[in-house]
Amino acid sequence: MTGAVPLSGRQPKAVRSALRVLEEVVERGSGVTAKEISTALALPQATTYRILNLLVAEEYLVRLPDLSGFALGLRAARLSVPVMTGLNTAARAVVAHMRTQTRWAVHLAYLGTGQVSLIDADPDHPPPDAELLARHPYAYALGRLLLAEQQDWRAGVRDMRSLTQHTLTSEAALDLVLRRVASEGVARQCGEAREDRGCIAVAIRAPGDHRLVAGFAVAGPAMRVAEPNEEIIEVLRQHAERLSPLLA
Repeated sequence: MTGAVPLSGRQPKAVRSALRVLEEVVERGSGVTAKEISTALALPQATTYRILNLLVAEEYLVRLPDLSGFALGLRAARLSVPVMTGLNTAARAVVAHMRTQTRWAVHLAYLGTGQVSLIDADPDHPPPDAELLARHPYAYALGRLLLAEQQDWRAGVRDMRSLTQHTLTSEAALDLVLRRVASEGVARQCGEAREDRGCIAVAIRAPGDHRLVAGFAVAGPAMRVAEPNEEIIEVLRQHAERLSPLLA
């Protein structure tokens, strides 16, 4: 292979060590410290810090805002293969029925892999931009459902900036919003990703352990989404409950 650089004797060992560090963060969860990783893997602290710094630089890991430990980054989430790539007939029927209940766009997203994966975007309406949704989940209702599940949502947000003049970029304000999302199971954004569009999303949880599986969302004009919309939220919840056993 022309131009290929052969691996040195040390490189395979370094790669294995990096993978072991990544696995340790997955197993122990957000907030694991360099010392805990070093002890668990019997790695020298200097080696552990070097690997951690590399993984942070490549966005496989992130440092928590208070620098107390580490968590998985955006690129690590992309390593997992979504276990759901399509819907069964019963689930498709539920989604289709929801679309008959509103003129707004209806989207279903799988959240079980730690990222937002649209598995049934409304064919009659433009779906959210996948790249922006992955990079700026805080500005999307479906992204907020996912962030509200995290022990520290800041670990999953590296580039917090305004997408429109309405985008919420205050950490304190967003923290309050996500606490409410976690409590109510409903997320909303009005003109934060696109000036003219808003979205309401409800969480779909597994029947047994109540883990977050997916998000069911309706999107429409930002001004209309800003209204209470209690009736459409209730209809969305009812359909989400019907989807729960079909997606878990």
